[in-house]
Amino acid sequence: MHERAYGLDDVSVVMGAYNEVDAIGPVLDDIEAATDGRAEAVVVDSSDDGTAAVARDHGATVVDQPPRGYGVAVSRALREATTPVRVTTDCDGTYPMDRIPDFLDLVNEGYDVVSGDRLYHGARTMPRVNRAGNHAFAALASLLSGRRLHDVTTGMRAYHESVVESIEWTENTGLSAELLIRPVMRGYRVREEPIDYDERIGETKLDPFAGGRAIGGSILTVCAEERRRRRS
Repeated sequence: MHERAYGLDDVSVVMGAYNEVDAIGPVLDDIEAATDGRAEAVVVDSSDDGTAAVARDHGATVVDQPPRGYGVAVSRALREATTPVRVTTDCDGTYPMDRIPDFLDLVNEGYDVVSGDRLYHGARTMPRVNRAGNHAFAALASLLSGRRLHDVTTGMRAYHESVVESIEWTENTGLSAELLIRPVMRGYRVREEPIDYDERIGETKLDPFAGGRAIGGSILTVCAEERRRRRS
């Protein structure tokens, strides 16, 4: 168990943003509604379309950095947060921010990581090729990690600060998989929790084929590193 029970004031919701001017406002509104305005919001932004200004207008802490990729932005956002419980999300409107209190309850039950499982309910709004790829990533990660995993690339998770600060995160496009696999393979208490998944606001920036290759490579790399770590 953790040292104490946490409230919504102990939560940061963090994300990386790249040209999401249409989506960032509604996402931050949903975070405010779900947490009664008590959670910290941290956005690491690399946009040139006004995303940062909208985020600041909604009360978020915005960290500007040059475009360096998904993982660089999200890992920095996790470390810029100042609270004991850190929730990742994407800034495209796909994730159910009203589940933040449920994730917090599970952290208070003693879980170190609570990972949103989009595939449990079918993720029917997800493009078919992406859905098939995510099932394949989960099968590969399950085989190599030694634990059945269901959705390794979800963008919505809650982490206790000890997990974020004790692990060196190395992946970029594949960070979402790394953020689940390393804690699992190091024995942290991890729970996958079914969530709904909505259609995104705006156009995706990720090429599913190039991104898929990068994610698959990250799963292989991270699992191999963690297995070597166990043996050493």
